[in-house]
Amino acid sequence: MLEKIKRSIDFINNRFQFNPIAGIITGSGIGGLIAGVDVLHICSYEKIPDFPGSTIEGHEGQMVFGRLSSKNIVVLQGRFHYYEGYDMDQVTFPVRILKHLGVKYLILTNSSGGLNPDFKAGDLMIHTDHINLMPNPLIGMHQTEDGERFPDMSQPYDRLMNKKMLQIAKDEGIILHQGCYVGVTGPTYETPAEYKYYRLIGGDTVGMSTIPEVIVANQTGMRCSAISVITNVAGRDKISKTTHNQVVATSQKAEPFVNKLITRLIYELSPTL
Repeated sequence: MLEKIKRSIDFINNRFQFNPIAGIITGSGIGGLIAGVDVLHICSYEKIPDFPGSTIEGHEGQMVFGRLSSKNIVVLQGRFHYYEGYDMDQVTFPVRILKHLGVKYLILTNSSGGLNPDFKAGDLMIHTDHINLMPNPLIGMHQTEDGERFPDMSQPYDRLMNKKMLQIAKDEGIILHQGCYVGVTGPTYETPAEYKYYRLIGGDTVGMSTIPEVIVANQTGMRCSAISVITNVAGRDKISKTTHNQVVATSQKAEPFVNKLITRLIYELSPTL
């Protein structure tokens, strides 16, 4: 793993002299943030040695280096999922790359199904906690350079970042719920019984990503905040049919609000937040 990281980092550093403070990973249909970024460099994932390739519609598959709110940032337009056939080392590889590039803050977005009956499609939710029903990305051989062998997860999402995000939402008049995200492998959408179970165990939303990235970010010492776009909500007695096109379309409608939250949060970031 360290050799692969070194090859990727050497490739990036030899081409782009850049010191980002924040990294942003975008989910399905939420990759348009770069419209507001002063883009300096764009690099396709396929050009980076040992970097996986995104295979899902709505994930552009490129790394964008630029300035947003007067800060150096890196945007990963597209992520990798366990259901695509990647192992967890590959799914979380980009997070380790961000850490080696010097990123201190990681902001993640995703599309998710609503479990909380108070939510509606198009709403946003900031993660306060999660329930991981996927393989843990830290299983396997451990090297000191990776970070703690047994990282603490009592605060997986940074409270100060979340507090600022909630204040920004209030200032901007954006509905931003708080809740617990349940991470599952996919790629099937949930059955009615699964929706009921995930709600019963404490979930407010359910999705197929984000948690492995957050676990690795916590292991490596990055501070995290994550936003879910609620693309559909399960009723108490039945759920409606869900398609990926519907997920992408709903996410795209909510994208301007996500972008506004992230842009203002980036502005307020500092090494001592």
